[in-house]
Amino acid sequence: MWEGFFYCLIVNFCIFIGNLEKVTLRFSFEGKDGFSMPKVISVGICNPPHKINQSKTTEFSRELFLEHFPDIDRLIKVFANSEIEERYFSESLEWYAKDHSFEEKNNTYIEKAVTFGTEAIRNCLENNRMLMKKMNPQEVDAIFYVSSSGIATPSIEARIMNKMDFDSHTKRIPIWGLGCAGGAAGLARAFDYCKAYPKAVVLVVAIELCSLTFQKNDFTKSNLIGTSLFADGTACVCIVGDEVTHNATTDLLPSFVSSQSTLMADSENVMGWDIKNTGLHVIFSKDIPSIVKSWLKGNVDEFLHGNQLEMENIKHFIAHPGGKKVLDAYETALGIPKSMTEIARKVLRNQGNMSSVTVLYVLKEFMENRIGKEGDYGLATALGPGFSSELVLLQWRK
Repeated sequence: MWEGFFYCLIVNFCIFIGNLEKVTLRFSFEGKDGFSMPKVISVGICNPPHKINQSKTTEFSRELFLEHFPDIDRLIKVFANSEIEERYFSESLEWYAKDHSFEEKNNTYIEKAVTFGTEAIRNCLENNRMLMKKMNPQEVDAIFYVSSSGIATPSIEARIMNKMDFDSHTKRIPIWGLGCAGGAAGLARAFDYCKAYPKAVVLVVAIELCSLTFQKNDFTKSNLIGTSLFADGTACVCIVGDEVTHNATTDLLPSFVSSQSTLMADSENVMGWDIKNTGLHVIFSKDIPSIVKSWLKGNVDEFLHGNQLEMENIKHFIAHPGGKKVLDAYETALGIPKSMTEIARKVLRNQGNMSSVTVLYVLKEFMENRIGKEGDYGLATALGPGFSSELVLLQWRK
């Protein structure tokens, strides 16, 4: 009798362990490294004061570069082909027609970044479309500051803290030099932080004043293309850990599953800054769209397969719109329909390429328009200097 009893006990125990393993595997997949799935609860932005349509910037650039480009009428078509209709700049067009030293431009960056960053943080913490009540800066445990278009020490988030009621012990993590990839990278690092500290409230603040890097005496095609694309903008994203009682207006929120950073070897000359006495000069390879087509798919497939997913499982594509050709390359490389880049194209059309900030504007559109059903997967992606890729896998969960 006892032998039978112990036999049944062992069998049931093995069945229990087997079921437990299945449950563990399921939750490990859903939460990647366990149950921790930090989530985005609010996004705020701040547009600079000068909204200028693309036809006006086209004419401005044509007049400025006319003497130095014999084929200016052919080259200037890049402005119309960008599909950008309007952009926001920190200064008026007349300001950019004058010479400014690197010191003057950088001092302007610091002044404007503090002003715009303060407003974006306030708009994030007081966003009544996403939050049932205002949040206090005192609730914030850490700030990830992302930028590549100006230099400041102490960094910008420290200066902003002196303008707002943040706790003096708020952790500061400035991230500089990731360019267009910086917004997605900032999200990933903030998610990592909230996984380690599930009671944390974290802000990702991205500020790019690309127009202040404009070089009126740089007569390279890279500068002309950069002039046709780049713009200014500021965004702030609030991310919370699992143990935070948040007050979001919906309980269905994009939650973090996994992330991946990838660096292409020996690709420093694809994208970035060439730093000279006159400031930051853009490096912008014409090969970027072809690199996206040939390199990105394998990178994305590797990432998704590691999470037991295929591209067909991704319902929402939260892409940094680096330009029309880059978005076209995304569609070709990943085999996705144009509908999946519709929101990114809208942001590009209305805002231009704001470097690291742009993908956060795209995320804001997804959240404000309540795009995403429970269980949907989304892929946030951005490409930057290095040449590099940042991928963030999200899932809409209650």
